[in-house]
Amino acid sequence: MFWQKNGILTAKYNGETVRIEAWGKDSLRIRTTVYPQFTDQDWALTEKTDGSKAKITISKDGKEAIIRNGRISAQLNKQCVITYYRDDEMILQEYFRNYEGTKTGQSRCMRYNSREYIPYIGGDYRIVQKFDGDPDEKIFGMGQYQQANTNLRGCILDLQQRNSQITVPFMISSKGYGLLWNNPAVGRVSFGNNITEFTAEAVKQLDYWITAADGPKQLLENYTAVTGRAPLYPEDMTGLWQCKLRYRTQQEVLETARACKEHGVPIDVIVIDFFHWPYQGDWRFDETYWPDPKAMTDELHEMGIKVCVSVWPSVDKKSENYADMWEKGLLIRTERGGAQTYDYQGDCTEIDATNPETREYVYKILKKNYLDLGFDMIWLDNAEPDLVKYDFDNFRYYLGPALSCSNIYPQYFSRMVREGRMKDGAENPLNLLRSCWAGSQKYGNVVWSGDVPSTFESLRDQLQCGINMGLAGIPWWTTDIGGFMTDDVNDPGFRQLLVRWFEFAVFTAVLRLHGERGPLDIPKLDDRDWGGGYLHTGHANELWSYGEGIFEILKKNLDLRLSLKDYICSLFDEAHENGSPLLRAMFYEFPEDEKCWELYDQYMFGPEYLVAPILTADTFEREVYLPAGEWEDIRTKKKYKGGKTITSEAPIDSIPVFRKI
Repeated sequence: MFWQKNGILTAKYNGETVRIEAWGKDSLRIRTTVYPQFTDQDWALTEKTDGSKAKITISKDGKEAIIRNGRISAQLNKQCVITYYRDDEMILQEYFRNYEGTKTGQSRCMRYNSREYIPYIGGDYRIVQKFDGDPDEKIFGMGQYQQANTNLRGCILDLQQRNSQITVPFMISSKGYGLLWNNPAVGRVSFGNNITEFTAEAVKQLDYWITAADGPKQLLENYTAVTGRAPLYPEDMTGLWQCKLRYRTQQEVLETARACKEHGVPIDVIVIDFFHWPYQGDWRFDETYWPDPKAMTDELHEMGIKVCVSVWPSVDKKSENYADMWEKGLLIRTERGGAQTYDYQGDCTEIDATNPETREYVYKILKKNYLDLGFDMIWLDNAEPDLVKYDFDNFRYYLGPALSCSNIYPQYFSRMVREGRMKDGAENPLNLLRSCWAGSQKYGNVVWSGDVPSTFESLRDQLQCGINMGLAGIPWWTTDIGGFMTDDVNDPGFRQLLVRWFEFAVFTAVLRLHGERGPLDIPKLDDRDWGGGYLHTGHANELWSYGEGIFEILKKNLDLRLSLKDYICSLFDEAHENGSPLLRAMFYEFPEDEKCWELYDQYMFGPEYLVAPILTADTFEREVYLPAGEWEDIRTKKKYKGGKTITSEAPIDSIPVFRKI
């Protein structure tokens, strides 16, 4: 049974209700449920649509309905099986193998439905949505997964937030459509050759959004129009962010900043990492080692340096805030066992960032102990949140069971600071963040790829992560230069990796030097046991700390970054205007070039610069494909005619980069 009202198509079949409506340019939102009504959650679809109404046609015999919004249309048969078209060409069809199916000659006896509702006794449903697979289709986006695969066809992805894994469930297809899985539930997606299958655990309804366009740039523009776009990025933060694990004292921070000036290394931001506090959840400086943070920020500001400080969501039972927060119900709850949700260097329970009362409570502390002392930015680490064990069925939030909403946690964690600061009059506050979800781009988040190993394999993965994060709508993406974890800073192999990683990072949104630099043999400051003697006190991580030869290379590449400031600012402006990422897949700029849909070891930095990073050890030349047009090697100024593959030199001090003329 079909009916329409106010441009919305509604259908019912066998106890299921389907609702489809126009939602932005050339786009549709689809919701289904077996409950009596839909929830009022819009999740990632936070932006107002243009108010256009779809054109709906219902057949006279009531066995078919079509809803069209611009270039996209959805056709439903009487069993509510949906097929999608772009300009009347089929782009996606639900998988259905049952009686009265949609295809002549198909097997009707397997009884597979396109949408399955698997009930929990006394609770909600595990919903499975199936689409027909296409082995020739290429799929990108979906966030950040530490793997070699850039094209996600054939991949199985857990829809779970973990350290260095970021679920942002928007995909872009080579067939000219984009699909947002608009539900923060824990789940899984399988992009099989025969079936594409999305699963959401413990939910009341299915909710997804689909759009159609000619190419990835237009798809991303449509997507960010309904989920939000990144704000304007500050021009004075496009240079080097200096960081390490960890500056232990106020004096170390000031000495580092002064040394940067002495060595002629301009830095835009200096970052103060974890365990500057007495206990997790105190959210304040330990006065023993940080006697006057206000004086410190004042001196750094006089040097033209902004200051960022680490904040974790974990609250140790020894913290001065734990008892009060526990009594007020502001922490994550467990369904069984003790209250502990996190066990790194303490017995901790993490804040429930989905609770507005929690966000207000914690923000007031952050304002008093950090922001009012002159700190410019908050580093929201462990934002997934990191958990003692990823047993999502054991945790409960203000919004509901973790199975139903856990993936949106990092978005609320970042909104805690951004919205609090904007309420206090801050013009455009930014956060450094370790995780995010669909729509997080609108909340001023610089997202980095987490605690990744210091290996060339990991560097290769980061390029894939950057491409797919950008195609999932997250334009401000970066990495720890050199990787987060290394055993020996004196290892020549690590130093080569550091150089190659730095050369790559020059052509990403944010240039940030960070990491735990082993061996961990720096003496402790006192006898307090934070779980491992020399832990948390890595070696120096400044440009000059790796020797004169490496310093010259890193300084040369930093100068290159600084020379591109105006161009980089224009890319941030473009991200704000239409959602384009800074780090772009080759096919983003050259969608008509079939070869670019197969190239994943080079990329475009904006529309002008083709970057070919070195991703393996002891490699000093590589092949580079130049699409049609004129190109110039920025190092030698030699010009090339495109449409061919060349071999380009890559000495240790530079990687191949070509500017489109």
